[in-house]
Amino acid sequence: MKVKVINRSAYDLPQYETPLAAGLDVRANITEPLRIGSLERMLVPTGLYVELPEGYEMQIRPRSGMAARHGLSVLNSPGTIDPDYRGEIRVILANLSAEPYELQPGERIAQMVIARFERITWEAVEMLSETERGAGGFGHTGKK
Repeated sequence: MKVKVINRSAYDLPQYETPLAAGLDVRANITEPLRIGSLERMLVPTGLYVELPEGYEMQIRPRSGMAARHGLSVLNSPGTIDPDYRGEIRVILANLSAEPYELQPGERIAQMVIARFERITWEAVEMLSETERGAGGFGHTGKK
């Protein structure tokens, strides 16, 4: 699938880092290091603008290495870029660690995954079908 993109960043377009990767790594389009304090969040520009085909969204997800090593995550994970959005893609990075983090220009901050979606219409009913699980939620299977 081809996706139209405008790249106003100082870096190459996001790319897949391995042959079977689902996500494209996106970089911070900043000109100097940015300090993100403990438990702070920051909107980080990417310099990218996209035109997605109808029926597709772009999900912005954390990078596992940044989360494991530094406690950095995408706050609204996964963030959704709708196909009718034309503004700059920006990433809400949150520092969940006890230490400040210094984000470097061009550092890979998140991954983008393109996913198909369906739109629905509601059907209001008085009762739902029965299932084995029923209303069991959060930890209901109780595997010990």
